[in-house]
Amino acid sequence: METKKRALGRGLEELFNSDNLDLQSMEKQIYETASKEEIFDIPIEELRVNPYQPRKYFNDEALSELSASIKEHGVFQPIIVKQSIKGYEIVAGERRYRASKMAGLTAIPAIVRAFTDEQMMEIALLENLQRENLSAIEEANAYKSMIEQLSLTQDELSRKVGKSRSHITNILGLLRLPKEVQQLVAEDKISMGHARVLSKLESDEKIIEMAHQIIDSKLPVRELEELTSNPNVEKRVKIVRKNTSNSEYKFVEDMLREKLDTKVKIKDHKIEISFSNVADLNRILDVLDVKEK
Repeated sequence: METKKRALGRGLEELFNSDNLDLQSMEKQIYETASKEEIFDIPIEELRVNPYQPRKYFNDEALSELSASIKEHGVFQPIIVKQSIKGYEIVAGERRYRASKMAGLTAIPAIVRAFTDEQMMEIALLENLQRENLSAIEEANAYKSMIEQLSLTQDELSRKVGKSRSHITNILGLLRLPKEVQQLVAEDKISMGHARVLSKLESDEKIIEMAHQIIDSKLPVRELEELTSNPNVEKRVKIVRKNTSNSEYKFVEDMLREKLDTKVKIKDHKIEISFSNVADLNRILDVLDVKEK
């Protein structure tokens, strides 16, 4: 099967060269500029997932629903792929690919573009981050890969993915957890708030013990913080706070910023807490142990 591999074009190159790549803008530009002649039905057997895809777990129920829809109505939006030595690598649309395969389709509509390996990695991470599908551990591994393979600093990465530097640092800290506990986080049995507290402990044995206590006793984050504040519990990370501002509330802002991993401002007897999206808000509520009644 012959397909013409088209370069990204100036608009997309500018998007990738910017500090913050917006995935929706990238996909919109590709879909709007692709002609009908550039949309091909590619055999399912010639496709493989993005090798840099950080997401390891897919919701089977959601995939089944999408598969049923595709079986009845077909694939509405083509996937985006990159031609490789053998077949094609999926740039965007892995859920559509998996659901189509589940539906028994033998081919799927696709648009071919010439992405670099670095761009493939950025897209794989951002497709999940910007659509709130990654677990904290998958997110941490994705950040680690980008830092190592793209030679980025944490500051550069934070700008690239639109997250705070402290968020990047705290997420990467989860990779210090024992593998057994990382798995519990990936399976959503332990929350991000719990994991952050555990990641600051020194003893792996103590971390595993506390992780099972969280699950068995349904321990809130606040109670876990109280338990681990015991001087006898050795900490890996010792934080020294310095009040370098003239603001009378600067010390409180620093404490809240560290606890909530987001920007906090106190002014005119009001506390302003910043969040980037619904997932980030849910994370903050989890840290504060605020639950819907």
